[in-house]
Amino acid sequence: MAQIHPTAIVDAAAQLHESVSVGPYSIIGPHVVVGAGSTIGPHCVIEGHTTIGRDNRIFQFCSLGAVPQDKKYAGEPTELRIGDGNTIREFCTFNLGVVGAGGLTQVGHRNWVMAYVHVAHDCRIGDDNVIANAVQFAGHVEVGNATLIGGITGVHQFVRIGDFAMVGFQTRLSQDLPPFMVAAGNPAEAQSAHLEGPRRRGYSPERLAQLKQMHRILYRKGLTLDAARVELLALRGTVDGGDADLDMMLTFLDQAQRGIVR
Repeated sequence: MAQIHPTAIVDAAAQLHESVSVGPYSIIGPHVVVGAGSTIGPHCVIEGHTTIGRDNRIFQFCSLGAVPQDKKYAGEPTELRIGDGNTIREFCTFNLGVVGAGGLTQVGHRNWVMAYVHVAHDCRIGDDNVIANAVQFAGHVEVGNATLIGGITGVHQFVRIGDFAMVGFQTRLSQDLPPFMVAAGNPAEAQSAHLEGPRRRGYSPERLAQLKQMHRILYRKGLTLDAARVELLALRGTVDGGDADLDMMLTFLDQAQRGIVR
């Protein structure tokens, strides 16, 4: 049996792996599934159709799987899915999805989510992200992998943040932030290429230099976005491994609906 504190209330229909622990006064609803090795601290509420993977550490006072803050929601069985190996600190709120928007809020693997973070309905958050205190994601936000998002940042609905992007402290992000780019301010402005994350992942000096060149093309040469795409394409085949970064950037730009941070 899972290790459940006597004061916790766990619905008999909830599916908790035998290695899960649940702290005092937490409440877990009937449609919740929690995988092996996950720990749930005291005073947490986990409800709705919520699936939590393996080896997650959920700290006290979190609310996961509550109904979305959307007037269109009418009680449908939408979902929240959380992957493996995440750290979710105090007072985080992750909501269910809304039917008309896909009905799924999703958080990937190995994310480090600090206190007071809000993940609204139908957000998609990838893997290996560091999300600092009091970051607020509006509905439908998409976050890639290995991003760094500074504290007290607000992200507008439908905004996308690309892989390896970095958002500075107290930023208002209302347009898409391309991969490998750093943005900060209110409103956000692009500042530089983000090199430290890729460097830690083993990117070569030549590949890091190409990331800097990508930033110059997008933000320092005064080009239109169409002209910048042409110059980015011209970099193909010049750096070992660099074409993958170019493809990621070009795909992201092609899919931009709200425009990009400039």
